[in-house]
Amino acid sequence: MSMADFAPRHFEWRLDHGIATIRLARPERKNPLTFDSYAELRDTFRALASADDVAAVVFGSNGGNFCSGGDVHEIIGPLLDRDMKGLLAFTRLTGDLVKAIRACPQPVIAAVDGVCVGAGAMIALFADLRLGTPRAKTAFLFVRVGLAGCDMGACAILPRIIGQSRASELLYTGRFMTAEEGERWGFFSRIVTQDAVLAQAQLLAKQISEGPTFANTMTKRMLAMEWAMSVEEAIEAEAVAQALCMTTEDFARAFEAFSNKRTPAFQGN
Repeated sequence: MSMADFAPRHFEWRLDHGIATIRLARPERKNPLTFDSYAELRDTFRALASADDVAAVVFGSNGGNFCSGGDVHEIIGPLLDRDMKGLLAFTRLTGDLVKAIRACPQPVIAAVDGVCVGAGAMIALFADLRLGTPRAKTAFLFVRVGLAGCDMGACAILPRIIGQSRASELLYTGRFMTAEEGERWGFFSRIVTQDAVLAQAQLLAKQISEGPTFANTMTKRMLAMEWAMSVEEAIEAEAVAQALCMTTEDFARAFEAFSNKRTPAFQGN
C-alpha cells in the first residue's frame, strides 16, 4: 500500500523520500487533540503497517509547540456528560493511539518544541526517539485535572525511560520537566535549537531509513517485546529474529559490499 496520496483532515502529512512527517494543525491553540484527530492518528499509524513507501516517521511540532493535550472544550467538557461506557470508549481510543505508534513497524521520531503535555507528552513518550529544544516543556498533567497519572500507559513506559522515582514525581505532581532534565534523564536523545529540531529529526529518520528496513522493524519489535521477557527468553527471541534477518537479500548485499569495500545499498528485502 502507498501513502503518497494520503490527505488527512485533522493534521498535516508530508511524505518525502520515504520519510513521513506529521504535525498537528492547530498552532493557534498549541495543537490540542480532538476526538477526530485521535481517531485519525490511530488509523494512520495502523495503516503504516502496510505502507511500503514509508521507512520512518517524524512527529513534529507546529507553531513553536508540540501538543497541548486533549482540547479542553472539545474533549474534556463533553466527557462530563458521558456515562461509564462512553468514558471507557474514549480512554480506550487514547490507548489505541499509543499502541498503534508502538506497533507500527517504522521507527518514529518525535521533534519536541515548546509545550508537550498530557496526551501530547504520551505521543512523544511512545515514539522510539525524541529530540527536544531548549524551550521544550513536558508534563503529564493528568493529576491537575483530577485524574490518575496512569493514563495511556504512562505508568508502564515512563519509569522504564527516566526511572521509577523521577516518573513518580512527574506523575504525582504534574509538574513540567525541563528540556535539560529531559536530556539528563534520558527522555530526550539530545537537545537542538528550535529552528533545527525538525530538520535534525528528519535527518535522523533518513539515516535510519537508509539502513536495512526489515532489520530495523525487527529491532523495534524486539525492543517492545523484550520488556515482558526474561533474559533467557530475550536471548532466544533475538536468536530467532537475527536468523530471520540473515535470510534477507540486504544481508547478502552487505556482505558483497563489504567484500568489495563499498557501502551497502539496502533495499528493504
